[in-house]
Amino acid sequence: MKDILNRVANSPIVTIDLEEFYRSEERVVFDLKEFLYEELVLREKDFRAALKELDWNKFKNKLVAVHCSADAIIPNWAFMLVGTYLTNLHIEYIIGDLQTLEYYLFEKSLSLIDPLVYVGKPVVIKGCSKQPIPLFAYGRILSIVQPYAKSVMYGEPCSTVPLFKASK
Repeated sequence: MKDILNRVANSPIVTIDLEEFYRSEERVVFDLKEFLYEELVLREKDFRAALKELDWNKFKNKLVAVHCSADAIIPNWAFMLVGTYLTNLHIEYIIGDLQTLEYYLFEKSLSLIDPLVYVGKPVVIKGCSKQPIPLFAYGRILSIVQPYAKSVMYGEPCSTVPLFKASK
């Protein structure tokens, strides 16, 4: 009787699982709305005093999106001032909403990839994940891998959708 061969496991296909690039820290929003007078106006003196009194330790070990959910005109320096407090405590943050934070996190992680690893290889970008992977990350990984790969597919190694095949 012949042994059953797992041709997928023995193939040269390289699988990229974007879930491996997902950061697990809690994401939180620092909302400037809470510091506005009548949710309309930022008063510099009051804002600075409130920031000094804030317990910044509640943001430790979290990823922070500095944002304003109110429909108010907020000067750029206000967002930046919040950033100075977060930076002093080595808290990673972005100025923007949670979606922008996810883009930033994936861009940061994916930029560490050495694309030369994929030279001449068939690549599968895994489709299913337990974590919320933004569509941005799929486009970004494709742009990194495609110039080097022999082919790029989407899905699972046993069932893929071809996306790109290098010309010979």
